[in-house]
Formats: sequence, C-alpha cells, structure tokens
Amino acid sequence: MQRSFLLNLALLLVLNLLVKPFYILGIDAGVQDAVGSATYGTYAALLSLSFLLNIVLDLGMTNRNARHIAQHTHLLGKTVDGLLGARLVLVGLYAVLTLVVALVLGYQGVEVGLLGWLIVNQALVATILYFRSNIAGAQRYKQDSLLSVLDRVLLIGLVGWALWGRADGAPFRIEWFVWAQTAAYAVTALVAFAFVRRLAGGVRPRWQPAFAWVTVRQSFPYALLVLLMTFYYRTDTVMLERMLPDGPTEAGIYAQAFRFFEAFNMLGFLMAGLLLPMFSRLLASTDRSGIPPLVALAMRLVLTGTLAVAVFGIMHAQFIMDLRYSEFTTRSAPVFALLIGCFVAVCTTYVFGTLLTAGGDLRRLNIMAAGGAVLNIGLNWFLIPRMQAEGAAWASLITQVLTAVVQIVLVRQLHGVVLPVHIWVRTVLYAAGLVLALVGLAAAGLGPGTQLVFFAGAVLGLAFATGMIGRKVLYEAMEFRVPPKV
Repeated sequence: MQRSFLLNLALLLVLNLLVKPFYILGIDAGVQDAVGSATYGTYAALLSLSFLLNIVLDLGMTNRNARHIAQHTHLLGKTVDGLLGARLVLVGLYAVLTLVVALVLGYQGVEVGLLGWLIVNQALVATILYFRSNIAGAQRYKQDSLLSVLDRVLLIGLVGWALWGRADGAPFRIEWFVWAQTAAYAVTALVAFAFVRRLAGGVRPRWQPAFAWVTVRQSFPYALLVLLMTFYYRTDTVMLERMLPDGPTEAGIYAQAFRFFEAFNMLGFLMAGLLLPMFSRLLASTDRSGIPPLVALAMRLVLTGTLAVAVFGIMHAQFIMDLRYSEFTTRSAPVFALLIGCFVAVCTTYVFGTLLTAGGDLRRLNIMAAGGAVLNIGLNWFLIPRMQAEGAAWASLITQVLTAVVQIVLVRQLHGVVLPVHIWVRTVLYAAGLVLALVGLAAAGLGPGTQLVFFAGAVLGLAFATGMIGRKVLYEAMEFRVPPKV
C-alpha cells in the first residue's frame, strides 16, 4: 500500500503542481487585481458563505462513500443508482438555506444574485467530488488524479482569455469569473459521470427513499464533522466582511494571504483524498500491520515539505506578498506568516484525521471539531475588532495547532499508532537546520530570490542528512504489498 501511495501521490503532485498554483496565484490573484480588493473581498465573503452550508449538498455521503466503495467495490453500481436522486433533493434544500442565511446577514440585490451562481457552482463541485469518491474508492487513482485538475485547466483557459486575451478593452467583471467556474465545473462533472458510468456498468438514477434514508443516517456523523470543520476554516472571511466598517477591504487583504496558503494546502488535501481509501482498505484487511508504516511514511513526507514551506514563508512573508501584489502588502504579509504556520498543523490533520475518518471514529472527531469551531469563532469575535485580518489569522493558527494535537492523541488511543520518537527528533533537527540555513543565506547578503534557490538545495540535503527521507525508507515503501481483505 505504501508503494501505491508513493506512485499515485507522485502523479497527483506532478499534475497539481503544474496546474493549481498557476490558477490560484495567476488567475485567481489576477481577478483580484482586475476588480480591486474591496470587490474581491465581497466575492470572497460570499464564497465562504456558500461553503458554510454546502455540507447540506452531501450530508457526509462523499467521505462515507469513499470508505464504503474501497471496502465493497462490487456495490458501486447499486450505490450510485440509489443516491443520485437523493442528491438532487439536497441541492434544492441547500439553495434555500443558504439564501435565507444570506438575507439574515443583510446581503441583498447584486450580492444575492452573485451568491445564486456560487450556489450552482457549489452543487457542481459537490457532484464532482461524489463521483470522484467512487473512482478513488474503486482504486482508479490515475483517473481521479486527472479529474482533480480538469476544472482548473478549463478555468485557466476561460478566465485567462477574459483577463488578458480580449481586444474589446471592457473592464473585467467578477461575474465573468463566477460564470467561467460554472462552465468548467459542468464539463468536469460530465466527464466524471462518464467515468463512473463505465465503472458501474451503467447508471440508472432511481428515487429510493428507504435506501437514501439509511445512507443519510449512516453518513450523518461525516456530515456533522465536515460542517464543524468548515466553520473553523471559513467563518473568518465572513466575520471580517460583516464585523468591520471597512470589512470588504479587510476580507480582501486576508484573501491575499489566504490564497498562497490555499495554493500549498491543496497538496495536503489531495494526499488526504488518496489516503482515505488506502486506510479504509487496510482497516478492512486481516492484517492491519501496514497502517503504522503508512502513517509514518505520510508524516515524514508531510513534515519534510510543510516545514520547508513554513520556514521560508515566515521569514520572507513580505517578499512573497510583494512578488504578487501591489497594494496592502504590508498588511497581508503578517497575515500570510501566520497562515503558512497553520500549514504544518493542517497537513498533519490530513494524515491523522483521515485515519480516524477511515476507521469510523466519528464521535470523538465531532467532539474535537465542535470544540475547534467554538474556539475559532470565539477567537475571531475577540481578535478581529482589535487586530482586523491579522486577528483572524491568529485565530486560525491557534485552532489548527490544537486540533492537530488532539487528533494525534486520538490516533494513539484508538488505533495504537504512535510516531516513533526518532521521527520527532529528526523533525526538530531538520527544522532547526532549515532556520539556520536561511539565517546563513541572509547573513551572506543574498536576496530572497537567490536564497530560495540555495534553500531548495539545503532542504534536500537536510532531509537526507537528518533521515527524514532516505533510500532505505523509500525502498521499503516501494516493496510493500497490500494485505488480503477479510
């Protein structure tokens, strides 16, 4: 299983590193430059609002489905047929609830119209993720990897032309960005449906209330978990935009920093999507001895990459913001330094939280997520009026670190999986080496851009020197085989 994880993770990384960073830092940031921080800040707040209740679109079916199909692949056709009708009903419920919340929060007119299109987009994204959960659950990782970038490739073409390829000279409108998303998501959903239809031997959507109710009931703990985690991931932008007199601008400043965090974070998110069916298959096997080595391998990779990104990002936050933006960079730089610190904690949860999800340990995960949501909202309520966007970033950092620690403890208690002490020792030595390398490069009078080139070499050298990554570890992983199922 470790061999499969490495090979498919490599494919995911190659595809997504080629596409998604350019989309986020080129296209998405280009849209903000074209429409202004205040207009983009309103869009970002509406986007976050559309995320808050999008669990209603899914009710935990996608996470439960990835685990279920990984363990019972032969039931794929029956599962898809019985759930597509139920998901259409959920789209209508989600749209009504989101619009009601928007009206209660004081949104109106053009803002509600824009939110309507974002609701359509969220429904399409949820559909794509559901189809992909069937594909990944069936262990078809290459097709899933291709689908993971298809929508962004289409968006790069559509929005790139609207930003830089038009000859009419008309000002770019934020609505064009949203409509391009609709088109790209619709095409991707159709392609994903074609893949699933082929795997299932045909799809015949049926309204089966009893089957749908059983699935929703079993999926509810997953739905609650996603809802609670979404609250402490997405409330910051909405609270910034609603709580402050210059809320749209503050939300735009936060979006500048969050965009870089999101560009890096999508790599961890993709790894979690790869690990969920793998952990699920291992948990369903007669021999679960492969779980600790897979956790250790994933964490070695996570810590090696995230610590390097975080150390460089924290020490050169201003340089990174100036590299892409021309306004408010002195405000967004400290926000970015805090958010990129979150990156290490968030990616840690992508390993430990995914194992807990695969094991069905939802009650404890939901308690943890509820505590995280309450803590994050409380911290935002206290810090945003005093520190604006930076206060929201502090709230995120504190929440993410604490929830990561809780998940590490839960994995030890419930699955007996503990990272060996030597990995933590190597991690400390590796992190210290990274800091010293950057301090030395700065003392040598090198500019940030030149430092980055030498720092990349130092990262590789330190990773092998401290044993975070080594030939023996990679060789053993490539030789590992999947144990038999029950």
